[in-house]
Amino acid sequence: MNRLREHIEAITPLTDEEFEYVKTFFTLRKVRKNQFLIHDGDEVKYEFLVLDGIYKVYYIDENGKEHILQFAKKNWWMSDYIGFFKQQNSKMFIECLKEGEVVSLTLEGRNKLAADLHKMDHFFRIKLTNGYIALQQRIMMLLSGTPQQRYEEFVRLYPDLISEVPKKYVAEYLGVSRETLSRLYSNTNK
Repeated sequence: MNRLREHIEAITPLTDEEFEYVKTFFTLRKVRKNQFLIHDGDEVKYEFLVLDGIYKVYYIDENGKEHILQFAKKNWWMSDYIGFFKQQNSKMFIECLKEGEVVSLTLEGRNKLAADLHKMDHFFRIKLTNGYIALQQRIMMLLSGTPQQRYEEFVRLYPDLISEVPKKYVAEYLGVSRETLSRLYSNTNK
């Protein structure tokens, strides 16, 4: 749980007593490659903080096409947030691409922590704000960026993921074909 404390204290310091209380709300889980944390149709009970590993958050449309919304790695939060905050069944999947560990937190636990500790309310607000900003930037890039710009932005933001995530998933995330991704990769590495 030291990694959880380090993650929180990157934003707000906690006393030992406060952290002892905070950690009672989190559950550590080891996750195997190809294991799902959430399936389409599941009740969304948790949000997850990635301690280790790589995960993809995606949904499958009515035509059977997979759409990747997010990759998640160390210190990133993930869930089907519509299902989590509205307490609805999931429309997404969260799949482990590289074995790791997460800590899970329920909505009830999150709300209690925020109510009981102003520091945690501040922490969650900062994390939510940063996530919202990243989401808007991603949407704007998908709507107006060329494939080359989307690829360059991905490499700039996530340089380690380009080598750790299968290329077919990177292509899906960028909204390009596998062939286009190969061309973009070749053009950038000349």
